[in-house]
Amino acid sequence: MKITLHIWRQKNAHAPGRMVRYELNDVSPEMSFLEMLDVLNEELMTKGEDPVAFDHDCREGICGMCGAMVNGVAHGPQHGTTLCQLHMRHFKDGDAIYVEPWRARAFPVIKDLVVDRTAFDRNIQAGGYISVSTGSAPDGNAVPIPKQIAERAMDAAACIGCGACVAACPNAAAALFVGAKISQLGLLPQGQPERKRRALSMIAAMGEELFGSCTNIGACEAACPKSIKLEVIARMNRDFITASFTERPETVEFAG
Repeated sequence: MKITLHIWRQKNAHAPGRMVRYELNDVSPEMSFLEMLDVLNEELMTKGEDPVAFDHDCREGICGMCGAMVNGVAHGPQHGTTLCQLHMRHFKDGDAIYVEPWRARAFPVIKDLVVDRTAFDRNIQAGGYISVSTGSAPDGNAVPIPKQIAERAMDAAACIGCGACVAACPNAAAALFVGAKISQLGLLPQGQPERKRRALSMIAAMGEELFGSCTNIGACEAACPKSIKLEVIARMNRDFITASFTERPETVEFAG
């Protein structure tokens, strides 16, 4: 396959960026998108040029590291897959492909396709955990959990924090990510002690990180490679409203 790539190149966070055109003449349909970028980088380094910087790690759709806008779509045209799982067979010979980094105020560009997603980490630090005694692992059957509840918690826990929801949202909102983390813990018995404070603290952190407001457009659900449902946002809103009326101000300083 012959592919024409238009890739966003930006030297660092403070330098201006621009789209740069590259031609690849021998792309295998069986390559993953990242393998195709590897081939491009080999050619660039052979010529003594700077390779394209992009995030990756497991390349199995697990870690959430990879991510870019491909022809304006987060993770590319294949539904329910990460960028590393996208294969070149989903494109045609002669296609022009435009590749850009996530676009969000909370995700500043570091270089080329790499963005700073530590805003997600700080949001988790604000309340995305439970207080448990350390030591040996508890017995798996010590806390009985109904199957339906366990499945809903696991569905929310499937979120890998890749940031596609933010990149796809016209408002650059992080509601799907935060809602998934709040739902994952709030559904389980172990997450009940901090449930109200968690909602207040994580939503406050979301605002501090300059994520936009959710207007229920649904682009986040469509872009999510793990098919997280909008219902987690509804659960987040319910927990937040309940906590706003029942938690005293002096008890909500959860993030420290």
